[in-house]
Amino acid sequence: MPRLFTGLEIPAQTGLHLSMLRGGLRGARWIDTENYHITLRFIGDIDDRTADEVADALARIRREPIEIRLNGLGSFGNGRPHSIWARVEPSAQLAELQAEQERIIQRLRLPAERRKYMPHVTIARCRTSTNEDVAKWLMERGNFHAPTFTAGRFVLFSSKASTGGGPYLVEEAYPLAA
Repeated sequence: MPRLFTGLEIPAQTGLHLSMLRGGLRGARWIDTENYHITLRFIGDIDDRTADEVADALARIRREPIEIRLNGLGSFGNGRPHSIWARVEPSAQLAELQAEQERIIQRLRLPAERRKYMPHVTIARCRTSTNEDVAKWLMERGNFHAPTFTAGRFVLFSSKASTGGGPYLVEEAYPLAA
């Protein structure tokens, strides 16, 4: 049973900028650069037949390439931080691609995503980091930005059921083209 999600890949040059943020935060487990991505829609553990239906339905998406800008850093966690991320500047094109994928997944009778979509690139998981340590780390690096890049495709990733951070495999790739 594959665990699937859709996303945008991060180019090597952008990955290099993100990797330069590593270090200086106790209790953080840094994501390997080859596993950086922007999740569009987490699908979850599904059977092979449903995975094939998802892959076929995604192939019908027709969208233009998307300009991606990374600027700023933040953390997720309710009471205690569990991950550190780079902010992806929201855009209409990105929101429309994500919303179309959400509609497709729901048409296949898979559960709706409950959380509001917030594009980001996870760069670390916080195991034992304190709120104070994360706040200090974010403050010291808060002006982060990377050069803009163009996403020319989105992909269907698979992952092993494990504590987040990869490895992720590209199962299918779908071009974004006029």
